[in-house]
Amino acid sequence: MVSASSSPEPPRGAPSSPPGAPAAGAGSLRRIVAASLVGTTIEWYDFFLYGSAAALVFNKLFFPDSDPLVGTLLAFLTYAVGFAARPVGALVFGHYGDRVGRKKLLVISLLMMGGATFAIGLLPTHATVGAFAPVLLTTLRLVQGFALGGEWGGAVLLVSEHGDPRRRGFWASWPQTGAPAGQLLATGVLAALTALLSDGAFESWGWRVPFLLSGLLVVVGLWVRLAVDESPVFKEARARAEARKGRGSAAEELPLLAVLRHHWRDVLVAMGARMAENISFYVLTAFLLVYLTDHLDLSKQTGLNAVLIASAVHFTVIPAWGALSDRLGRRPVYLIGAVGVGAWIFPFFALLDSGDFGLITLAVTVGLVLHGAMYAPQAAFFSELFATRMRYSGASIGAQFSSVAAGAPAPMIATALLAEYDGSAMVSVYVIAAALLTVVALACASETRERDLATVGEPAARLGDAAPSPAESSRQPVEP
Repeated sequence: MVSASSSPEPPRGAPSSPPGAPAAGAGSLRRIVAASLVGTTIEWYDFFLYGSAAALVFNKLFFPDSDPLVGTLLAFLTYAVGFAARPVGALVFGHYGDRVGRKKLLVISLLMMGGATFAIGLLPTHATVGAFAPVLLTTLRLVQGFALGGEWGGAVLLVSEHGDPRRRGFWASWPQTGAPAGQLLATGVLAALTALLSDGAFESWGWRVPFLLSGLLVVVGLWVRLAVDESPVFKEARARAEARKGRGSAAEELPLLAVLRHHWRDVLVAMGARMAENISFYVLTAFLLVYLTDHLDLSKQTGLNAVLIASAVHFTVIPAWGALSDRLGRRPVYLIGAVGVGAWIFPFFALLDSGDFGLITLAVTVGLVLHGAMYAPQAAFFSELFATRMRYSGASIGAQFSSVAAGAPAPMIATALLAEYDGSAMVSVYVIAAALLTVVALACASETRERDLATVGEPAARLGDAAPSPAESSRQPVEP
């Protein structure tokens, strides 16, 4: 990659770099990637920790009067509440992220998520305060969901808008590795605690430890995030908006209204693309623990260790899939993942039913590798769908509104199907249906790999197009 300093200084008044040139030097870009990765890792650690705890202990600690499967369903209901808050977070964080910048909103989201997770570790249980305990748990889950609704869009945009456009898929995939890294961290801490502690000690106090550790992680995340610069693409777009305002142009539309007016098809594409990715992930990880412990009577340690190994592989393959999307395009790589998880889901459950740890680990690992083919290009793909001044809103709305219909009910639907049909066949059909929806959405989308995020007006301009002069810019369609 070529640093910004390697080219001769442009003439006064000329663009600082041609479209398609890297927006940041290698060292700066690595710091930005690190800031996004550390933050998303912490946020996903907090979010996945709750999901694992819901499957393992929350049914006993906060819903003890229910039978085990019903208690698990109720615990997953509080888990789903977090997803319900994510679209609200997407709207609020997207609006202000498009108005005041990506960096400030990312700091706020990290503080909110970390604070809520730390507070969960201090909660009294049902045995202490009765029905008030699940109410408190649900409230903190809402805060988690609200924060995560604003986190994802800002993190991937910060990297996408700084990075080398010709390697955008690779660089933007690194914040995506925060999901398996957070899963790895959360599952690893839980696996260590369940291995070291008796069931009684873990249910009494051990489950609180990973939640309280979030406080330390947030300090690290803030230290890294506060050191990075705002996105140059956003700063340029804001400067153009101020110039238009100074010339007496009409006031800009609210980002939400602009997205719905100019990019509603792109929002639908993003929502459809998320269906297979989101549903398959939570079936492969969160529901897996229920299936192994409640249906197959295996130890929770078996499931946790399998997810731990698979998450490590997931982490390593995401950048590789992202790099491949720079060569083949976002849609072809995404399709590999969507078709792959649909084809793998029946073998996945067959391997789980063997009860063999090695085969269970293989089942989860292959599933997450295929999931990575969707998750890796998603960051660049969604960023490239929307114009700069509405990109935070558009990417966040497309990603988070779909999670209400996809990831939120996935563990509950899978658990209910398991209880109703006493087997995995209908759960497999559920995942295949999600994969088909994603294939349809991708068939309706255009390839975005060559779009230039910094272009004034039409976001579909290709890399290498000549930068418009100020006079030409004023004649082009102006992004709202």
